[in-house]
Amino acid sequence: MTYRVCFVCTGNICRSPMAESVFRARVDDAGLEGLIEVESAGTGDWHEGENADPRALSVLEEHGYALDHTARRFEPSWFARLDLVLALDSGHLKALRLLAPTKEDAAKIRLLRSYDPAAADDLDVPDPYYGGLSGFEECLEMVEEASTGLLAAVRDDVEGQQA
Repeated sequence: MTYRVCFVCTGNICRSPMAESVFRARVDDAGLEGLIEVESAGTGDWHEGENADPRALSVLEEHGYALDHTARRFEPSWFARLDLVLALDSGHLKALRLLAPTKEDAAKIRLLRSYDPAAADDLDVPDPYYGGLSGFEECLEMVEEASTGLLAAVRDDVEGQQA
């Protein structure tokens, strides 16, 4: 049984594709690529059909990550096939909870940085879109830090499904 994870930000061109790329690499490195599917989407359709932001692609490439991406909007019907929906900030968390058709679906939604024990009280990944390259570097760092705990949690869920 495949475990499905979807990262969600605003337009699906910065934060969520970066998180998708990093987490997919972690899944592959752990040898779990056949068990876990990773994808991303946005809460809005402003950039639907576009590639990721060139700055996001540049930062990912510089750090050894690959990304083949087309932006798309998150659809409520997706909850039925997803096991975990990861919001990149509290605004996305609220938007996703409003879209969730059932309480069970709403329970699938988490903030990505909740998997980073060092994140403390600020669990939002700031939107780098209106800033410079340093914002994308900061975003990548936060995503990488949260991905370690996320992978451990997802691995536990996958092993629980297989038992």
